[in-house]
Amino acid sequence: MLKESQCIHIGFFYYQKILSFLFITNKSTVIMKTLFSNFKGDFFGGLTAGIVALPLALAFGVSSGLGPSAGLYGAIFISFFAALFGGTNTQISGPTAPMTAVSMVVIATIIAIYDGSVEKALPIILGVFLLAGLFQIGLGLLGIGRYIRYIPYPVVSGFMTAIGVIIIITQILPAIGYYPKEDITYVEQFKPQAEELILENILREEAGEGILVLEDFEETIKRSGEITARAILDESKTLAAADASGVIGAIKAFPKALKNISWLELILAVTTILIIYGFKRITKIVPSTLVALIVVSGVAYGFDLDYRTIEKIPEGFPMPNLEIFTKFKISNISPYIFTALTLAMLGAIDSLLTSVVADNMTKTKHKPNKELLGQGIGNSIAAIFGGLPGAGATIRTVVNINSGGKTRLSGMLAGIVLLLILLLIGPVASQIPAAVLAGILITVGVSVMDYKGLKAIPSLPKDITLGPLKLSSEVMVMLVVMVLSTFWNLVYAVGIGLIIASLMFMKKMGDLTAERSDVKPLSKEDAWPDEKNFPKKLKKEVFIKHIKGPLFFGTTSDFLRLAEQIPKSAHIIIIRLDRMQYMDQSGLYAMELVLQELTKDEILPLFVDVLNQPRYMMERIDIIPDLVPHEHIFENFNECVNWIEQQEAMEQT
Repeated sequence: MLKESQCIHIGFFYYQKILSFLFITNKSTVIMKTLFSNFKGDFFGGLTAGIVALPLALAFGVSSGLGPSAGLYGAIFISFFAALFGGTNTQISGPTAPMTAVSMVVIATIIAIYDGSVEKALPIILGVFLLAGLFQIGLGLLGIGRYIRYIPYPVVSGFMTAIGVIIIITQILPAIGYYPKEDITYVEQFKPQAEELILENILREEAGEGILVLEDFEETIKRSGEITARAILDESKTLAAADASGVIGAIKAFPKALKNISWLELILAVTTILIIYGFKRITKIVPSTLVALIVVSGVAYGFDLDYRTIEKIPEGFPMPNLEIFTKFKISNISPYIFTALTLAMLGAIDSLLTSVVADNMTKTKHKPNKELLGQGIGNSIAAIFGGLPGAGATIRTVVNINSGGKTRLSGMLAGIVLLLILLLIGPVASQIPAAVLAGILITVGVSVMDYKGLKAIPSLPKDITLGPLKLSSEVMVMLVVMVLSTFWNLVYAVGIGLIIASLMFMKKMGDLTAERSDVKPLSKEDAWPDEKNFPKKLKKEVFIKHIKGPLFFGTTSDFLRLAEQIPKSAHIIIIRLDRMQYMDQSGLYAMELVLQELTKDEILPLFVDVLNQPRYMMERIDIIPDLVPHEHIFENFNECVNWIEQQEAMEQT
């Protein structure tokens, strides 16, 4: 086992190398000027985002099983360091619903191995989180960020909806004040199993010590006699908690929960939910989640109600958990390498999706690989200090931008705000009712579900046949990921969804004999034959866009940059779809987004020769005729040009 001083030296040596590399490549004067170029806006953006993050961080910490302090520590360190070293200026990072859902499974699994002892399991849990952060740094250094875009929309949609369902179902029990390991009648049924496990542990210990049980059975009897009723009860409670964990466990325990409802806890949870949704109708300036947290907690504490509080939040500055290094063993971490990689990939996807949202709002372009590097550094440092892993948080990022945040200083300030809250009102926060955080999490679960994807289920074309059934491949992938994620395993569900989506896509491309996708700007490709005689007087006013090949999840990021290609003098865009044989759901929504942006910028889109499958897809969600009316769709290029000339002539007269 390594000495503590050696472990600390090794652990921080690589961080110094990375940090020194980042600082060398950026002159300090340039950094300072950039950071403080929008101080007022960044201050209010960071302040608001930090306040919004507070209740969510506490709630995610409680639901994870590590307590509210873990969520708060994660929010502090990830927000600060991911902003400092990341590639998206306005991104606010911290624990998120998807990352917490996966972390919850990891934590429960490891704690169960250590007989329900969080203290014993904590170094291993944080070691897995640290490894996930290091994996993210590796993904950034290897340039993997640009490949995240290849994950199909139905996989992301099914996963996000599953996350919402998991959060809602698992928070029902705490919302009604039922905790299985505190229900004596529920715990009693696990006593035989607890005794069996204790005996197994004794036999395992003896085998490890070289004691032959059948030859020295008296030693086994002696050791079993030392087991107290308290130890059996504790083991039974651990088994009861494990049995009621997750979606299936919560459903199994629900009938018993109904018989043991704490009406006070239920009232607190329901009141929290009502305030969160009701206050939004009054104003969105003040975060409704924070209002609900303060109001319900204040009433419960002020009237001295007999409610269950969250775990005590430690006072003072967070201290590093050096047991990650001093008790480090490869054998403890090796079973969870794939789990850590999954956390890293999920965090990367979550962060880069939020980066795209930030880009659309700020009209900027994030650096995906640098963002992964920043997220990895943030998650690694958070793990060392006992925090939950996290990623870029969409809601908090949007709040930051709307409040004036423009530079990475806003994300750093959000972390500092949370740290000050911890230092100043940590003991007060420990009095928050657990039911309030359960209510907050239920609203998070409702909001994180992908309703856009769910609403599209009836309208998507049924393009595959399974026996007598006709199904939509997009819907099938989404439902498979959603069901498997909810009731089985989040990690494997995404992998299976990716495999199915890839196979479906390859089959479609083979059937259509589609040529390689090409959505390059006009300046990089030759004009088509019927464009040779395009009127010179219209060249400044009309921009022509070719789409050659399918518009699918692998090409949407290039297509979304269409607005950047259009010259400022143009007020009409002709989108030629003659050679776009196929459009998937990701491409469909990318087309919708681009057309909405064009309409917003007062640029008139015209379609030329829309083929059957893309037209059918666009009609199903009313792109045609809402965004592109039938009169703006032409069978050939010449017909389109003639229409434009007629409109120009009418305007001149």
